[in-house]
Amino acid sequence: MNEVESLSVGLQQGAGLFRLGRDVEASLLMVELCARVQALLEERVELEPEWAHWLTQMLGRQEAQDWLGVADYMEYELVQWLQAAFAA
Repeated sequence: MNEVESLSVGLQQGAGLFRLGRDVEASLLMVELCARVQALLEERVELEPEWAHWLTQMLGRQEAQDWLGVADYMEYELVQWLQAAFAA
């Protein structure tokens, strides 16, 4: 499993935690996953503006305590973006 696949699985797991109301655990996982995405972007700096957009959207929903919104961004938007951006 490559890093993008591993991140995709982690994002889906984190989304599941948010949906189950386990927001503290999910938030900790989200921080770890975001750091891993940031490290991955060191190879593809041209993607940083797109990453900043997704991160801003996700953090805005987290600040509003819109856990389902955060979950949707993690499971759908970010997974699709990562897979498209790093497609071989």
